[in-house]
Amino acid sequence: MDDSRPQKLYEQVKTYLRAGIAAGTWKAGEKIPSEFELMERLGASRMTVHRALRELSAEGMLLRVQGAGSFVQPPAPRSPLLEIHDIAEDITRRGHAHRADVLTLEARQAGADMAAEFALGPRGKLFYSEILHFENDVPVQLEERYVSPAFAPDYLAQDFSAITPNRYLQNIEPPHEVEHIIHATAAEARVQKLLRLSPHEPCLCLLRRTWTEAGPATRSLLTHPGSRYSLGSRYKLADFHARPG
Repeated sequence: MDDSRPQKLYEQVKTYLRAGIAAGTWKAGEKIPSEFELMERLGASRMTVHRALRELSAEGMLLRVQGAGSFVQPPAPRSPLLEIHDIAEDITRRGHAHRADVLTLEARQAGADMAAEFALGPRGKLFYSEILHFENDVPVQLEERYVSPAFAPDYLAQDFSAITPNRYLQNIEPPHEVEHIIHATAAEARVQKLLRLSPHEPCLCLLRRTWTEAGPATRSLLTHPGSRYSLGSRYKLADFHARPG
């Protein structure tokens, strides 16, 4: 390694590790060389190697396990952004196991903002569910959903550990209109604990609102660990040329 540019040494270590991962020298789930081995192999200081490993971990490429070493992190699963897909189906399609823990399922009186959003009168109520979704027993999504009782009157009677709210609601009636808003945020302590986040790990949040021909149907906040999930789509622009706006 070129020690004449010490400020760039950690980048050289990162480039070496990225190249090895891309070439399959270390595959997803496999352990990479220890800090000491990398120091000897690359002629770098422990501080340099430590910084490179720390940054690759923050980027989601490596998973550092206290006392065990650093492992190649599998690519974050990607779910479609423009379409409404069922998380259980997405996880099963990847060959993994899905399960859901129902944390809350109840009727709630709508506050002024929510009442206006759902076009409810005074003292109007909404159905609310909070569900934690797991992929291979690792939490990947906290789903907080408000549902119009007019749209899904039997919502509270469902077993959402057996069927996802999305699948149940799609079976009633697919939405006529959908709005998606994405933002990154720091998790509050409770969400941090539920999603097993490190103290400074960001979250990827998707706010989804749906409407049927009859009016507002659902409002969902889907929170994902930033290092374990991604959202994306590929589509042809011709598909949207005929659409206004």
